[in-house]
Amino acid sequence: MEALLVTIFYALEIFKWILIASAIFSWLFAFNVINSSNRFVASIGEFLYQVTEPVLRPIRRFIPNLGGIDISPIIALVVIFFLQNLLMRL
Repeated sequence: MEALLVTIFYALEIFKWILIASAIFSWLFAFNVINSSNRFVASIGEFLYQVTEPVLRPIRRFIPNLGGIDISPIIALVVIFFLQNLLMRL
């Protein structure tokens, strides 16, 4: 049982870093810092989008529209921190 909980904890840790990378990538893309026509950059962006969107989409349905600010990654990170804390206590 402990091995399963540790595996879930580390999977959440990896997803947390992917979520942070996705948020930073979206900022760099929005401010035109990175070249979106580069195939490598586009493939990284597509990967980050495909991995994080299934988690962020349900959150976006419930939060109000704040204009150009997307707080769904912050809410997802808070949930991940809560789950990791819960797993550590078990």
